[in-house]
Amino acid sequence: MKIVPLEAYLILSIILFGLGVFGMIVRRNLVTILMSTELSLNAVNVAFVGADAHLGLADGQVFALFIIALAAVEAAVGLGIIVAIFRLRKVESSDELTDMGG
Repeated sequence: MKIVPLEAYLILSIILFGLGVFGMIVRRNLVTILMSTELSLNAVNVAFVGADAHLGLADGQVFALFIIALAAVEAAVGLGIIVAIFRLRKVESSDELTDMGG
């Protein structure tokens, strides 16, 4: 069985995290920004699990499970907020949101 080196996990994680941050900065669609956030969180999961596999511990998998649960909650709440904003103001772009106050 071939063992994947830690550098491969970290390089993949850096690429995914960079794509996620790039998507959050460049894209203006609220759903795309939410998906880019999820991509960044999954990049952190890859780094944790890769380090866990390399070190032979179980801590990385536990952190990855917490991040998956956090990402699920964030996606549900974020999507709910996006749907509420769209129903209230008929806005899809983050540029069109000028005031977030009440």
